[in-house]
Amino acid sequence: MIVSVGGDVALQGAAAGNLVDVMTMNNTKVVSSQYVSPDAAIGSDINDQISNVWGSVGISNQAVCYGATVSTDPILTSVHSTQECRSLDPSAAIFASVDGVVGDMAVQSLAMGNTMQTDSNAPNFPVFNNQINKSISASTINMSAFNIGGSMSMTSAAIGNKAQILHYSTNGN
Repeated sequence: MIVSVGGDVALQGAAAGNLVDVMTMNNTKVVSSQYVSPDAAIGSDINDQISNVWGSVGISNQAVCYGATVSTDPILTSVHSTQECRSLDPSAAIFASVDGVVGDMAVQSLAMGNTMQTDSNAPNFPVFNNQINKSISASTINMSAFNIGGSMSMTSAAIGNKAQILHYSTNGN
């Protein structure tokens, strides 16, 4: 329980199965294989009551089964990523009661099975991405909010698989 705060209030939660972050400035061949078994549970819950806040309130919670990020800037970059999420759930939940906030309030919940992001300016940039998701991603916001003086937003998302590949050039062509 959080009561009578003269400034801002920020609550954050996170849960992850496997994360890898690779950053190099050399010729790089990345091979990443990530697996979570069916008996694993990946969850994060935030449960709180907040009242009488003279600033703003931010609540953020996320759960990810797998996350891979690769960033390189050489002549050759090769990325081979395999992500297999068979966990019971990546789940993120927020249960809150908020009353009396002078400023703004933002609430965000995200549950994601697999995510892969890679970027490079290498002229040779082969990417192989294999994502298998057998889990049930669940994102929940269950809350009551009263007497919010500023703006208010709530966002909840459950995503199975996401990949982003960015190939950019620095030669002006």
